[in-house]
Amino acid sequence: MCGRFEQSETRLHYARALLPDAPEYKWGGGDTLPQYNISPGRPVLALQMLKGQFDSDRLTWGYRTPQENRKPWINARIEKALSGRYFRHMFREGRVIIPGGGWFEWTVEDGKKQPWYITRRNGQPIFMAGITNLKSFARQAVEVGTVIVTEDCDGGMVDIHDRRPVVLEPDDALRWLDMETSVEEAAHIAQLRSIPTEEFMWWKVDRVVNRSDPSNSGKHLLAPMSESR
Repeated sequence: MCGRFEQSETRLHYARALLPDAPEYKWGGGDTLPQYNISPGRPVLALQMLKGQFDSDRLTWGYRTPQENRKPWINARIEKALSGRYFRHMFREGRVIIPGGGWFEWTVEDGKKQPWYITRRNGQPIFMAGITNLKSFARQAVEVGTVIVTEDCDGGMVDIHDRRPVVLEPDDALRWLDMETSVEEAAHIAQLRSIPTEEFMWWKVDRVVNRSDPSNSGKHLLAPMSESR
C-alpha cells in the first residue's frame, strides 16, 4: 500500500532524473512548496506523456467513479488495474508516474500506529507507477484523480506492510509512460520490473507524521526516530 509519501524536489529535479537533458526552460518553475507528508485528496505532481512529449500535471490523489458515494481509492492492485472494470480503462489510456523521495507505512506497536519511512538505498528518487482518468485536451464532467499501482511485498518489507508501490527505474518508467507501449508490455513492466526490496531501506519516524494536515510537513518528519526526539 502507500498511504502517504514525500514529494519535496522540483519538477526539474524529477524530470532530469528520468531524462538528463530535460530543458530547464520547460521544466524550471511551476513548483509548489516541498511536501514531506502528502496525504490522499491533495494535489500531487504527476509525470505523463502528452502527444508523445514528456510533460507534467497536478492531479488529485484519489479516484472514484461518478456513481460512488465513498472515499476515493488511492491505490490500485496491479491485478485489478489490469483486468478489473474499475481501473482497466485508466491502465490502457492514463498511465502516469508519481515521483517522490519515499513513502510511509505503519505498524502497530503498544496499540499505537507507528510510521516508517521507506526510500531507495542509493538516494535516487522513486518513480511510482500510477494511473489516472485524466483525458488531456478534453473537458471532463467527472472527478479527475490518480491512484498509485501496488504489488505484494516480499523480503523484510513485508514486516511493515503486505503491499507496496510499484517503483520503476528511469528506463522502465519512460516505457510505462509511453502510450505507444502496448498494454501487454506495460503489464510486464508493472509485474516484473519493479525495483526489488533489497534496494530499499526503512526506519521508524516520529508519530507526529500520523497527523494528516497540509501544515504538518517538513524535512524533520523523515528523521529516524532516534534523531527526531
